[in-house]
Amino acid sequence: MKFINWINIRLVLMMAILVILYSFTSNRNAHRKITKSEVIFVGKNENFIDAKTVNKLLIENKQGLQSISKSDLNLNKLEKSINKNPMVEKAQVFVSVNGVVKALVKEKKPIARVFNDESTYYIDYQGNTMPLSDINTARVPLVIGTISTKNRKQLTEVLKLIYDDPFLKKNIIGLELDANEDLQMTNRNYNFQIEFGKMVHIDKKFKNYKAFFQKAVLDSTLNKYKKINLRFNHQVVCSK
Repeated sequence: MKFINWINIRLVLMMAILVILYSFTSNRNAHRKITKSEVIFVGKNENFIDAKTVNKLLIENKQGLQSISKSDLNLNKLEKSINKNPMVEKAQVFVSVNGVVKALVKEKKPIARVFNDESTYYIDYQGNTMPLSDINTARVPLVIGTISTKNRKQLTEVLKLIYDDPFLKKNIIGLELDANEDLQMTNRNYNFQIEFGKMVHIDKKFKNYKAFFQKAVLDSTLNKYKKINLRFNHQVVCSK
């Protein structure tokens, strides 16, 4: 009579029991009814889209969430639906253990508002267009001029540097892009025009402007100038 390895038999039985329990729990969890939905905004939320709007995209039928089981939810479809909203940069949808559908939503971040003869809209941090919101207005620089696929990338880099710098963000309130793709900028508290020129050597030009501004404030000479020219890499040329 062959020796029976009871240890191996016990292990097999334990694994079988675990598989059965897991299957039972998974099946029960899959058929659990959805209790409610919850919208969570992540990052810096400026409320260009509200939770009510996102919630409408989470409900798949008119009978209400309580009639839907977890297994019937198409999370990928829900995510795509929310991501199609022009105010949303990225959304993630999942269901918690207790049956709550949760949507993590990251809004787009507007860094400028474009105004031209055809329309007005925002440019977001990724360089994409973003419509105006009915519930909030972003305090960002106003951009005038023709923006094309050719100059959009460079313009976005300029706008991102302004947005990320506390001094520039407070100081620069307007940009005008002319037919030659030269930039002129407007200061918040002074009447001088900033001649930025071509959108090259961007970081260097802004460093020159900040250095000039700090010195001119100490000298109390800012009110004397009509134009501040940043076209040259190693100097700032001012005209009265």
